[in-house]
Amino acid sequence: MDSILHYLIPILLVVGSVAFMEWFATWSHEHIMHGWGWGWHKSHHEAHEAVLEKNDLYAVVFAVFATALFVASTWWRPLWWIALGITIYGVVYFFMHDGLVHQRWPFKYVPRKGYLKRVYQAHRMHHAVDGRDGCVSFGFVYAEPAAKLRKKLQDKRPGRPVSMGEDQE
Repeated sequence: MDSILHYLIPILLVVGSVAFMEWFATWSHEHIMHGWGWGWHKSHHEAHEAVLEKNDLYAVVFAVFATALFVASTWWRPLWWIALGITIYGVVYFFMHDGLVHQRWPFKYVPRKGYLKRVYQAHRMHHAVDGRDGCVSFGFVYAEPAAKLRKKLQDKRPGRPVSMGEDQE
């Protein structure tokens, strides 16, 4: 039994940290980035040619926090597994959000079906609104179905059609 816990506890800490990070990233995207932290996040909602944007400072904050947990894990080992979960979430975020959705890599890929299309469409709908108010879909890895988000967006913008162009289902 002891050997099972030796593996089970770290796995649960890593998986739990990844799941918590999606919840926390969604919450902070809606309440911090689209609230008092808009000063950094605004750059993400504006067209630009630069490789980096002020919004990338949020990734730096999360990386510093994860690094601090790795260092603190020398005093309490479970923190290492939590820091690993946060780091894994950061890598997934980078590929899903910066890569897939915003094409911040040297090749273009637009998913045409399945889960990746759903995430892609959801975040495109998030950016369908000018400014910080009235947005939908604040998650990065989980996305509600496009039809549900389209309705939410329409409810927030009555009288204005919701068109996603080639991103339509």
